[in-house]
Amino acid sequence: MKLAATDLLSLEQYARERAAFRARVLEHKRARQLHVGPHTTWSFEDRLTVQYQIQEMLRIERIFEPEGIAAELAAYNPLIPDGHNWKATLLIEFAEPLERRTALAALRGIETRCWVQVAGHARVAAIADEDLPRENEAKTSAVHFLRFELGPAMIGALRAGAALGAGIDHEHYRYSIEPVPAAVRAALLADLA
Repeated sequence: MKLAATDLLSLEQYARERAAFRARVLEHKRARQLHVGPHTTWSFEDRLTVQYQIQEMLRIERIFEPEGIAAELAAYNPLIPDGHNWKATLLIEFAEPLERRTALAALRGIETRCWVQVAGHARVAAIADEDLPRENEAKTSAVHFLRFELGPAMIGALRAGAALGAGIDHEHYRYSIEPVPAAVRAALLADLA
């Protein structure tokens, strides 16, 4: 279910509750993160993680007008899963600037080489960056937005206990996690209708 303005805290209320809300969200996010290899993290989004992002943007930008709040909701609501998919932020992480620059040049197209797989079913490739292109002819971005669409049979198999795998199959970055840790699998299963 998408967020509405009535789901958000006012700037004043958020200022009072921010520390506790932030701690709750960070704990929640732990079971929604998947480290695929040494340099990528998939952070699976849901209604709570998106609400936190919106609240932080409203706070940072001091947005309180209805039009501004509506614009933030329009920008972030598409990151909430729809009951038949998972949506994730892909972070490509290299600490050293020179290493990062070299890696981002070599990893062009990595966002379309991400996959999930329900045991007994075909891999599901990521649909990436639907909002705007995040790479050019020289390099890819360090942040991408992914969507994985699951069919009813896959969802049923997951509910029945099927294992879940995930990975990246790029010529310069090949890693997989099979099976996905139980806590992450449980969090993702809760996103499905």
